Amino acid sequence: MASLEYVVSEYWPHLAFLLSLAVGGTAAVHAAMTKNDVRAAIGWVGVILMSPLVGPFFYLIAGINRIRRDHITDQRNKSLKDYAAIPEPPVADVGALFGEQFTSLHVLGDRVSHFPLRDGNHIQMLVGGDQTYPEMIATIDQATRSIALQTYIFDNDSEGRKIVQALARAHERGVQVRVLIDAVGSKYSRPPIIRLLRKLGIPSALFMTNPLGMRMPYANLRSHRKILVIDGRCAFTGGMNIREGFVTAVAGGNTASDTHFRVEGPVVLQLISVFAHDWEFTTKESLPYETWCCTAWDPPQPTMPARCIRSGPDRYIVGTHNMLLGAFAVAQKHIRIQSPYFLPDQILLGAINTAARRGITVDIVIPGRNNLRLVNYAMTAQLDQVIRNGCRVWRAHGNFNHSKLITIDGAWSYVGSSNMDPRSLRLNFELDMEVYSQDLASRIEGLIDSEIQNSEAVTLQGLAAIPFRKRLRNRVIWLASPYL
Repeated sequence: MASLEYVVSEYWPHLAFLLSLAVGGTAAVHAAMTKNDVRAAIGWVGVILMSPLVGPFFYLIAGINRIRRDHITDQRNKSLKDYAAIPEPPVADVGALFGEQFTSLHVLGDRVSHFPLRDGNHIQMLVGGDQTYPEMIATIDQATRSIALQTYIFDNDSEGRKIVQALARAHERGVQVRVLIDAVGSKYSRPPIIRLLRKLGIPSALFMTNPLGMRMPYANLRSHRKILVIDGRCAFTGGMNIREGFVTAVAGGNTASDTHFRVEGPVVLQLISVFAHDWEFTTKESLPYETWCCTAWDPPQPTMPARCIRSGPDRYIVGTHNMLLGAFAVAQKHIRIQSPYFLPDQILLGAINTAARRGITVDIVIPGRNNLRLVNYAMTAQLDQVIRNGCRVWRAHGNFNHSKLITIDGAWSYVGSSNMDPRSLRLNFELDMEVYSQDLASRIEGLIDSEIQNSEAVTLQGLAAIPFRKRLRNRVIWLASPYL
């Protein structure tokens, strides 16, 4: 023992060097062998080698995909096959109805999503928590068989507790209830609301438990999906978390904005299928089709073709990325994009810029006030790349807007949980919908255009006028954008 202590005290610098070399070398080899994006591989190897002990630790936390794609895919598809085998209504000829350019987009969606595009869906747009939460609670109170709720953030605040109370009422009258919350998102409020759910006997679980046990707003491999399905007939999905900051009566003049959607029709089956796969992956419990699904829909008019698009670090990786590339390529008149975190990679930037150079009007709306400061800095550093190519970028006045909305040529809409940033496009589990409807696209365009009317155009002159120290700060943070 004395000799060991002597060796450690005498040669600790050499031992520390060997340890850092072993740890750093192992992490660098792992990054080089497992990263498919060359920029990500180079970035991580650089971080690891420049900081041989801290770098590998940071890589362990933020850089490693702990989910083997083949393993998670097998787990998420080994059962619940009945969900995909239900006969559904045929889809309309979207090329004939909305323009020939959408025929190829329909084919792309078939190959990317693996969900069929189905007609006969009624989709209602809900703006903000003032419209969304009361509608969700009223529908929960009408449930007779089952309720499935999945979300990223579910705060233990006044609005969160109202929804828990509605779930508890349903549970007491014999409705089957399942609640799935992301493990990181659950920690945005204290105490986490899952404690209240479990106290009330409501079956609930955390998706991908965070090993560090703390809130990490920049953590990867999260479930960012928002799904609420009632009796397999009616569903809610979109970009809105559950928190009182979206409700005017609570937040007052600081109320944040967002957009959510109430869905009736065959696409509800796709939503409950996604939830059931995520629930079984997390809890190993298989949800029986008879309780959680239905095939007899009678949605109100108007109805429209729609389908879900899954993305995540499994077989559906870059699903949304590929759909957006296709959508920007077929646009002929106007592309509208509203995103709270606009950090597309160079491939998406190329598609957006190519559309603008083809003469397509491209409007991009981002918040003037952002809740993630680092993302805002990185966004600002990248805006010149789209403005130079003819895109119009608008910084909205007013409070933070969390909406994720895209429309193409007044006929095709893309809505859901995905932000246009590397985390959403590659590292998190997301769920979106593509919808073919001039009526819905018109409503979304009206929402985006009203934001533009209350916005300030971002110009190259304005970006150049930012003080050098801030531009340098933005550019340095932009270098880390693949990890934000």
